[in-house]
Amino acid sequence: MLDRISRLALHHARLVLALTAVAVLAMAIVGVGAFGKLQGGGIDDPGAPSTRAQTLIEEKFGGETNLVLLVRADGGPDSPQARRAAQALTEDLKGEPTVTNVVSYWDTGATALKSHDGTRALVLAHASDDAAEALLDRYTGDQGPLHIAAGGGVALNEEVTAQVTKDLALAEAIAIPITLVLLVLVFGSVVSALLPLVIGLIAIVGTFAELFVLGSLTDVSVFSINLATALGLGLGIDYALLLVSRFREELAAGADVPQALGNTVRTAGRTIAFSAATVAVALSALLLFPPFFLRSFAYAGIGVVIIAALAALLVVPALLAVLGPRVNAGRLPWASAAPRTESPLWGRVARAVMRRPLLTAAPVVALLLVAASPLLGVTFGTPDQRVLPESAASRQVSDTVREDFPGDDANAVQVITTGPVAERPLDDYARALSRVPGVRRVDSSAGTYVAGREGRPGPGNATLGRPDAQRLTAVTSVPPRSDAAQDLVRAVRAVGPPPGTEVLVGGTDAELVDSKHSIGSRLPAAATLIALTTFVLLFLFTGSLTQPLRALLLNALSLAASVGVMVWIFQDGHLAAFLGFTPQPMDTSMTVLLFCVAFGLSMDYEVFLTSRIKELHDGGSTPVEAVTVGLSRTGRIVTTAAGLLAVSFFAFGTGDVSFIQMFGLGSGLAILLDAVVVRGVLVPAAMRLLGRHAWFAPRSLRRLHGKVALSDG
Repeated sequence: MLDRISRLALHHARLVLALTAVAVLAMAIVGVGAFGKLQGGGIDDPGAPSTRAQTLIEEKFGGETNLVLLVRADGGPDSPQARRAAQALTEDLKGEPTVTNVVSYWDTGATALKSHDGTRALVLAHASDDAAEALLDRYTGDQGPLHIAAGGGVALNEEVTAQVTKDLALAEAIAIPITLVLLVLVFGSVVSALLPLVIGLIAIVGTFAELFVLGSLTDVSVFSINLATALGLGLGIDYALLLVSRFREELAAGADVPQALGNTVRTAGRTIAFSAATVAVALSALLLFPPFFLRSFAYAGIGVVIIAALAALLVVPALLAVLGPRVNAGRLPWASAAPRTESPLWGRVARAVMRRPLLTAAPVVALLLVAASPLLGVTFGTPDQRVLPESAASRQVSDTVREDFPGDDANAVQVITTGPVAERPLDDYARALSRVPGVRRVDSSAGTYVAGREGRPGPGNATLGRPDAQRLTAVTSVPPRSDAAQDLVRAVRAVGPPPGTEVLVGGTDAELVDSKHSIGSRLPAAATLIALTTFVLLFLFTGSLTQPLRALLLNALSLAASVGVMVWIFQDGHLAAFLGFTPQPMDTSMTVLLFCVAFGLSMDYEVFLTSRIKELHDGGSTPVEAVTVGLSRTGRIVTTAAGLLAVSFFAFGTGDVSFIQMFGLGSGLAILLDAVVVRGVLVPAAMRLLGRHAWFAPRSLRRLHGKVALSDG
């Protein structure tokens, strides 16, 4: 297959490039529409009880409050001028077709909707996510005597999405120029430096087109654009860098263009095929998780990996066939006319490590274990307003409501029955809920209950009752999103439901409990899938049982260190002032995403290095010589590729959304740790300690490998 690709590139190069140009133009036209198809949110499990509860509330009770308008009025909220303007605002909001359950201080006079100092008041509503942007534009800002800011779920999602889009543009503006300069410096040639960017562009444009198609068929998160951009640029550079470097190496060794191209595609092409497979396998594990937020990254990641690999295997050989020796054109004045293919530094490092493998590896392993130690105290959560900077409007509204208003019920536990309930069983159930430790009161259509007794006389809140469902609101005294709040949700769920009904428990704390369970319960299956498929792929690549085990162990160690550092920074709060974020529990979804992406990219560089070592080993080199020469020939490529890819991810650290910062910095750190520490020190040490067992496989498996593995030929 690889030989056919090289022959196609040699004999039909211009046709391949022309067809590629047409395909890229078509993908660009389609991909432009991707942004209009992608969605915010998606962190909840659609089958979880809290999600089902939210759906029932929307269908039968008009939805939970997700839009909070914080109103400051000239002269105070009770001045005649402010009252007239606020009542008009309330009526206008009630007239919006996408808004339900409007509750205003000026309609009800409820003290819970007025701040302690009497200067501000609230208008609460449920708004459709699709109409959020238009509503916020229409009902916020200065409106006569009213000064209005928006908070709540829809405002938070809108602001996070807008901020991420802005941060992505900034990250690209930083990463692309830096990457281009570094490529030119690395290659010493302008033409060679442009080839990786071409592949990165094709991968990004192709993935945008894929996301447009998928977004038309199913829910896809807007944040998947971030991964498509970073991985598209990074993998395009990785794969093109490997091919171009090998082609230049073959030319420098005296091969003519056909021979150089054939050798390049046969060796580097095989490496790219297996490398892409390992990255795609790691990302495919995200498909096991129910939230479409995570599945969206699988769609984007697998797509960008496949497109980048295909572009590298088909387009780069065609470009090299057309360019030939001109691949070195645009040479910088100080660059060598014969590009250097080996790195003496990495050769010396390999020799030093293999002379004393235990002495050099032990301190490195100890350092990685220390870096991983914060994982012992890790806690997990879901995103809230704290992911935004303190200057963000929706965060300021949330903080103000929590601190300055007496009746912040936004974090109440919502309890929904799935069928009708008679008054007496509803009364008994509400009393039982009000006895749960941590529940301050329970509101229902049967009345309000405190500590098992009816707290207020009267018929209760009729809006909480429907002929086919009942809604009970349990206001709590525990801090939201805390361990105590999660325990309270479990205790509420343990209360026996009214006879003949099913009860669904929702609210922000229930969503947190369900999100952690939804992801945590599937982690063993995801880890098993990644480990088994990676093991099989690396066996097929190397023909050894030892190499896959060594790779999995070393990658797990470096990943644990990277995630541990992120816990130390983003959960424990170190560097918070420098990076401008608020410490909070680790985002469950983003931590899983970080693990899968970093694992895949680590295996990318594993394949790069192992391919050269195996090539030398199969050619008759001694174990020490194979590792030393292999590292000297790939060390520069691996560290260069890792550095360039890390730039793309580190650029996310300049953003203002903390979970994007964590993902970018964590991915960049994992890539650099793997390329420098693992590939440079731990791999040579492990290979030396394994000795002749490094390539062990039973005779039966060696025969199997010979039959099914993709060979160099």
